[in-house]
Amino acid sequence: MPIKALLFDLDGVIVDTAIYHYQAWRRMANSLGFDITEEFNEQLKGISRTESLEIILAHGGLTVSEDHKLALATQKNEWYLELVSQMTPAAILPGVTDFFVAVKTAHLKTAIGSVSKNARLILERIGMIDDFDSIIDGTKISRGKPDPEVFLKGAAELHVRPDECVVFEDAVAGVEAAKRGGMLAVGIGLPSVLTQADLVVPSLAKLTLEEVFTLSAVERP
Repeated sequence: MPIKALLFDLDGVIVDTAIYHYQAWRRMANSLGFDITEEFNEQLKGISRTESLEIILAHGGLTVSEDHKLALATQKNEWYLELVSQMTPAAILPGVTDFFVAVKTAHLKTAIGSVSKNARLILERIGMIDDFDSIIDGTKISRGKPDPEVFLKGAAELHVRPDECVVFEDAVAGVEAAKRGGMLAVGIGLPSVLTQADLVVPSLAKLTLEEVFTLSAVERP
């Protein structure tokens, strides 16, 4: 099946806002009387704000009301937005700009598939909002990764079949979502971690579009 569309996770693939998430979550945890480490923050990658909050509260041994959870999530997001609002195109990860030049030349369809509700803001700040034909973010989905909803909606908006798509992901949950959706997956990170991916590279700087096209020969269920 020919490859017609590329779907990208945002955080860790196009930009890296993990440090901003960590700083905001740590500030929230500190306000509640405990701390979290960067290592702990790794398990929050690729999952929703609500799920992240539940994990952090459990880590701190706290039980709070639903109203309090909502207030905490809102406060965390405000702190996070303070940080990302200062982002510039300099935040784009190595290799992304050159890779997208090749993507445009090949006339491939593109979409963002991110659980973040701030995806559009980030893309605007880094000057890449017009590089995507569709943006599926946390405002358009009801289920987070590893549920494939975000990528299936992306394929639908691009008017392509799932087996005509390649997903680029840095998180285990995201790779699993792609595979559950019947799509090919390129992992950005370590092969020992992203074991379900069809191909793993350290960054888009280490990947050519020709290598992506070779994935069309990979057998899918």
